[in-house]
Amino acid sequence: MARYKIIDRNPKFIPVVLDAQLMPGSFEYALDYLIDNELDLSRFDIRYKNDDTGAPAYAPAVMLKIVLLAYSRGMISSRAIERVCRENVLFIAISGDSAPQFTTIAKFVRELGTEIASLFTQVLLTCDSQGLIGRHMFAIDGVKLPSNASKHCSGTHAELAHDAESMEQAVAKMLKAHQSRDTQSAQMESDEDDIGHQQRIEKYQKEAKRIRDFLATNAERHNAKGKALKSNVTDNESAKMATAKGVIQGYTAVAAVDSQHQIIVAAKAHGSGSEQSTLLPMVRATDSIRTEQTLITADAGYHSEDNIQQLHDANIPALIADGQMRKRDERFKEQGKYKALPDPVFDKTKTAEQLKSARAKHKYTPKDFQHDAVANTCICPAGKELYSNGSNCSIAGRLYHKFTGNKGNCGTCQQREKCLRTPDKTEVRQVSFLIKEQKLPITLIETMKRAIDSALGRKLYGQRMGTVEPVFGNLRYNKGLDRFTLRGLAKVDTQWHLYCLVHNIEKLAHCGYGVR
Repeated sequence: MARYKIIDRNPKFIPVVLDAQLMPGSFEYALDYLIDNELDLSRFDIRYKNDDTGAPAYAPAVMLKIVLLAYSRGMISSRAIERVCRENVLFIAISGDSAPQFTTIAKFVRELGTEIASLFTQVLLTCDSQGLIGRHMFAIDGVKLPSNASKHCSGTHAELAHDAESMEQAVAKMLKAHQSRDTQSAQMESDEDDIGHQQRIEKYQKEAKRIRDFLATNAERHNAKGKALKSNVTDNESAKMATAKGVIQGYTAVAAVDSQHQIIVAAKAHGSGSEQSTLLPMVRATDSIRTEQTLITADAGYHSEDNIQQLHDANIPALIADGQMRKRDERFKEQGKYKALPDPVFDKTKTAEQLKSARAKHKYTPKDFQHDAVANTCICPAGKELYSNGSNCSIAGRLYHKFTGNKGNCGTCQQREKCLRTPDKTEVRQVSFLIKEQKLPITLIETMKRAIDSALGRKLYGQRMGTVEPVFGNLRYNKGLDRFTLRGLAKVDTQWHLYCLVHNIEKLAHCGYGVR
């Protein structure tokens, strides 16, 4: 009969050399060497006043090593980090067997906001000294991530006040029902039902009070046009954002990435789904490291006339895509067959009833009118002829041919609701057609289109996706960044910078940084 060696799992006293756990070439080795030899952490000293009295504090270098190592392993919970500091030999080695409590870890991360910019800059300078920043192209892009806030707790101040009032009315109705049951013993419910009703009443009262307190202490926000913006009771600096997988309550994390080794040269989180307003601040954040020849690239979300104008005035070379770029590119002429496929995660295709309702609300566009440029005629969908009242009308620098309906025809037309946006105010319909084969004015928008449609422009812009998208893939899927766990823009921005630090330090480790 065969004999095998005995497997013994009894406790043993095994000597462990902690320094030997940090293997050269690994992330933890580069992290340990970087913090001990490159970073200036003296500004952390003002946090502590225990020179003569008080207990010794955990060294900021140790806390920073623990947090960054945990983030690199996809651990963001302070309780999980506390546990691995006691049980994982790698964390024991890098912390010197410190094992701080989860409250200490959470407090360190929460209060890191004032120093995070300095730490990010110091790591960036180290990356530059190692030759990892090429300055040929900076690709700017953002990713929308959920925050630690419920999207069901958001709305304008009027909507939130209505929700609070509805809860208070529901509480009053339930209390009245309780009083009526007290007078009719035959209809008394069981004790379990009474407890359930009481818990529901307390829940509604608590939520209504929370909304009322929020409305009393927070002013309503408005956009540039004066329209009221939605507020969130849990985290008022976050925003509702539309994504490919539905609407989330969260923040947009933006990064500028160098094309040579995918080093993140600038990072910023902001509480808005609009990306246009973040382009210029991100470009300005790279002023200290960018050269006059560095090309800025960004997708259509950052395209606006104001952004292109300011980049041109600052003499900053840029390629900013517009919404029609792919339609002009013959390489994407067959992309429609892929868009026809349903999304396996979130199918946003409209039902037949939704499509029918959308068609019913459809307003007539110039495509619904029969225009004959040769005969100089225009027939409306109702079959009535419009008269020409201008063959050289200029709109946004382009020449159009304008036609106007007759008051007698438009005034009695049965299709006014579908033809006019405001049928109660507008008397007649006007429609304009672009005059073909005209030389368009060379604007900055047109210049950008020509640059990005050129062979060189397509080649350069094609590098944008290969530069910035792998960075987001690394952080979201390899590092487990699927949501922000802190509340408030300042804390979320700190958390985003910590993840960007992890990415840059990982790049340093891959190039053999610190190996002697």
